[in-house]
Amino acid sequence: MSTRRATIADVAREAGVSGSTASVVFSGKTPVSDATRRRVLDAAALLGYTGPDPRAASLRSGRSGIVGVVFEEHLGTAFQDPVKILMMDGLTDGVAPLGAGLLLLRDQAAVGDTPAALAPTLTTAPLDAAVLIGCSGLLRESLAVVKARGIPVVVIEGDAGEGVPQIRLDNGVAQKHAALHLRGLGHTDVVVLTLPIDKRRTRGWIAPDAEITVDVTRDRLEGARDVYPEAPAYAAAGSSIDEGLAAGRILFSRGTTPPTAVIAQSDLLAAGVIRAAEEAGLRVPQDVSVTGFDGIVVDGLAPYLLTTLVQEPADKGRAAGRAIAAMLEGRPAASMLFTCVFRAGNTTAEASARR
Repeated sequence: MSTRRATIADVAREAGVSGSTASVVFSGKTPVSDATRRRVLDAAALLGYTGPDPRAASLRSGRSGIVGVVFEEHLGTAFQDPVKILMMDGLTDGVAPLGAGLLLLRDQAAVGDTPAALAPTLTTAPLDAAVLIGCSGLLRESLAVVKARGIPVVVIEGDAGEGVPQIRLDNGVAQKHAALHLRGLGHTDVVVLTLPIDKRRTRGWIAPDAEITVDVTRDRLEGARDVYPEAPAYAAAGSSIDEGLAAGRILFSRGTTPPTAVIAQSDLLAAGVIRAAEEAGLRVPQDVSVTGFDGIVVDGLAPYLLTTLVQEPADKGRAAGRAIAAMLEGRPAASMLFTCVFRAGNTTAEASARR
């Protein structure tokens, strides 16, 4: 009994069409009639043909069909963040015309010499291109590896230097808008709750001379301090409701005078701050106003509608995918700056309303 794998030629012969017609049914590059498509697919099913051999396609094109996506944090943590999930949806759309798939990788420095290093890495995986999610100090090593391999690279929310396309938000300008909103409401006692400031992801008050190596965190903090230069800032270890709750418990702890407003650098952090305020017997927004950043849907936040900055993460991912496609096709890929939209919700009110 023969175990030879059926070929496209076998399918064409069985369907009574030319080899080129059978090929385009599977590639989708040229339209064919519904009747012809049905005939070819029925023949393929009969012969057990599941599509072109990807190894042969890779040899012909000289590409692997794989785009690496590098995260600084553990993937489980990354995919608890709705912003990153939406961004990945957009990135998948952006590389779809290439027929490429995504390979999710940890940062090169984070992998190190642990047993996980036996898994595919930026050094060993057969990649056509790479997308770095952020470009903090921890991701610099990954950037160096990609550049050494000579493959196209795009950075989302980070500065990788000249020659590397960047897909970014107007983080500083947007955060300043939220701060101006609070100042217009009469708030003077304001605290900024930030995203992680460095690779250690240490929680705590940020010293005036602290070096902030995460671009998004630094830009948003600078935007807030354009309006509130003396505002104290507290660093969370990540973007989550639990991190916001833990930080809020510090801000609203007994024996301290709570701030009249908190500028949180993500909606998830803001949601945690609101929970902490309620635990402490404070009313939002009568006693404390809270702003977020992202414009995502946070489950269980009702009846609150966050005052926040709305971004479109899927658009950022899509733009990164299109930049990769352009570079692989030998076309220039420009950096892009997306603009956030301020949305006033019911989590902010005049400072004088506090009693």
